[in-house]
Amino acid sequence: MSTYPTLAPWAELFRSGNSVTGIFGVVLGSILASQGLPTGDFAIITVLHCLSVMTFMFSWNALNDYMDIEIDRINRPDRPLPSGEISEVAARRGIVFAAVLSTSFLIFAAYVSHSGEVGLDGWLPSLAIWMIALLLLFNYESSSKLSFRMKDKGLPGNLAISMSVGLVIIFGAASVSDPMNHRAWSVFIVGFLYNLSREIVKDIEDMDGDEGRETYAMKVGEEGASTLAALVLIAALAAMLAPFSPLLHIFTDWHVAFVIPSVVTLMMVKPKLLASEYGNAQKLIKTSMQLCLIAFLLISLIPG
Repeated sequence: MSTYPTLAPWAELFRSGNSVTGIFGVVLGSILASQGLPTGDFAIITVLHCLSVMTFMFSWNALNDYMDIEIDRINRPDRPLPSGEISEVAARRGIVFAAVLSTSFLIFAAYVSHSGEVGLDGWLPSLAIWMIALLLLFNYESSSKLSFRMKDKGLPGNLAISMSVGLVIIFGAASVSDPMNHRAWSVFIVGFLYNLSREIVKDIEDMDGDEGRETYAMKVGEEGASTLAALVLIAALAAMLAPFSPLLHIFTDWHVAFVIPSVVTLMMVKPKLLASEYGNAQKLIKTSMQLCLIAFLLISLIPG
């Protein structure tokens, strides 16, 4: 019997496609910091960081669906939880299992660092970044009195999600013991702005099912949210091009040619926003971001 019908709902619950992109983010961060492929213990730690991020995102994505099950009954009734393909009990177990896996991979990375050439001190910033991501998760999803409950506070929730996604790149730089690398941080800013704009657009798209929630789109309306999303994209464009300027000279100036496909795709977003085609707009933002990150990866692999 095929396992596809059993695995497919879990892949959807974990948003496995998006979660696997976390692997790309870690690899990108390590290559940006190393200006080449990591080797030795750094390579092993990078792989373990990739697995830790992927399973962390599995847990976060599933928790997000679990917390949003009532909203998804309206917005996305075909999702695994509202459709009944996965029970709430099974989802809780999956969330915990993925979180335990993420922690285990992190502990293994600490062991490799401690027993090898890196040393535990060189790896500890990775733990700090992972803990920041965990705090963002808690303060975004949790309804505890100790939580800031950013998910229900509009723009702060969008900022939390975008920061957590961008931190994957810094986590990758930390895997080669260079968490403050200026190349990695410049790409972090670009990724953060891209994701922030996309989160705002997704909130506009979901307005019909978000009644009762204080998303930014619900607070300021469709037009106001769309305007902010466009302004954030302009900032993302500036952040994308700035590292190639003679003033900053973070990347070689002629390498700006690699980001042209991303720029062209980004310019296609504004007409979609003006036409209120928010589904297409957020997909174009995602495509442009992916093209941009691939460009920075290629740039970092170019010798010299």
